[in-house]
Amino acid sequence: MKRFKFTINGNKYETEVIHIEDNVAEIEVNGTKYYVEVNRDIKPTKTPKLVRANAVPSTDAHPSVAKTSNPSAPKGAGAVKSPLPGVILEMLVREGDQVKMGQRLLVLEAMKMENNIEADKAGTVTSILKHKGDSVMEGDVLIMIGD
Repeated sequence: MKRFKFTINGNKYETEVIHIEDNVAEIEVNGTKYYVEVNRDIKPTKTPKLVRANAVPSTDAHPSVAKTSNPSAPKGAGAVKSPLPGVILEMLVREGDQVKMGQRLLVLEAMKMENNIEADKAGTVTSILKHKGDSVMEGDVLIMIGD
């Protein structure tokens, strides 16, 4: 079962717990077996239970914390948000440009992959908040699209 090394008064002892039943342990000390009565009950060690917190998905779990605009949302000024942390490699639109739903607006590098960020509504680009070379975090507003 378990091996232990002890030094008592300069003498070295190699011990091994061979078997434990109730409060009697069979122990071998330097090759000699002994039966030892333990004053308290020995409980077998249990494997600890791993308790994890509930995993929260990074997707839009609640409308009040939406990370990207919803195509079915009411029309008006819309924010195009970054779906991932990354760096903007290329801007494909300018302020004042007319965009169609699904049109590519910019290219975002995230995790060594290029991601096309597309317009989720038709309208006019009212403002560009991030530019080529900027680092962005998930949920950062990149472009505002109005009617």
